[in-house]
Amino acid sequence: MSSRTPRARLVFALVIGLGGVAILCALGTWQVQRLAWKEGLIAELEGRLAAAPEALPEAPTEARDEYLRVAVTGDYRPGEIHVLTSRKPWGPGFRIVAPFETEAGRRILVDRGFVPETEKGAARTLPEGVEVTGALLWPQEVDGFTPDPDREANMWFARDLPAMAQALDAEPILVVAEADPAAAPDALPAAWPLTVNLTNDHLEYAITWFGLAAVWAGMSIAFGMRRRA
Repeated sequence: MSSRTPRARLVFALVIGLGGVAILCALGTWQVQRLAWKEGLIAELEGRLAAAPEALPEAPTEARDEYLRVAVTGDYRPGEIHVLTSRKPWGPGFRIVAPFETEAGRRILVDRGFVPETEKGAARTLPEGVEVTGALLWPQEVDGFTPDPDREANMWFARDLPAMAQALDAEPILVVAEADPAAAPDALPAAWPLTVNLTNDHLEYAITWFGLAAVWAGMSIAFGMRRRA
């Protein structure tokens, strides 16, 4: 038999109950704080996308310049990378990532947009003396399950910025091009509308933690009343 008295058991249950509620409420509060931080970050990035384009920074960084709108003038160069994807209404297809040499002599990458699967091997023009407006992006698409690219078939399964830059002998700088207003509506590659795409599940997490806190509190009260009875 337990050596604890009924009063001691009741106090112990009360401590466990209050402790559990406090921990769960703290987790919920932390998620609320994370929600405010994430919403602020999304608003900041959306502000960059809505701003007038700037010149390409000398040394852009992800932390400072992601989604920054830039305008670069120069020439597209031979060679391109095909990144497998899909897009409505075309279905399966590829992103076309090409080297671009700026007027200042910098060789960077431009995501020119999407082509359907049937257009993968089509000859594409390499415009010279053009201005490309787009946003700087550091895609986070590679994980431990991403297959290595099939370089012989020129088929990549994710945008891997360092690897793409090395393959095309360019700086690891990617500009995702916006739609060219002078281009025909059905022109390919078709620029991909760029939006801030950050996961923001903190509200759901906060509701979950606070809900568990309420359940824990209810169970603790019910247990305490039972012990008293």
